Amino acid sequence: MPKVPQISGAEAVKAFGKAGFERIRQRGSHVTLKKQGFFKIITVPLHNPVDRWLLASLIKDAQLTVDEFIDLL
Repeated sequence: MPKVPQISGAEAVKAFGKAGFERIRQRGSHVTLKKQGFFKIITVPLHNPVDRWLLASLIKDAQLTVDEFIDLL
């Protein structure tokens, strides 16, 4: 399994958008994403870079693998 990439929050939001997540709101430096028919809401901080452990947790919550997420980048 490859390592979680070190990317910015904006890049992560774009990748989750390609996976079908839509931006529902932004409060300060945090963007909230939701996917239609999906029970989890994902909140991505717009930090540069996003901590790898946090990004790994967001990828898991989105029910994606690291490989699938890397392909979306």
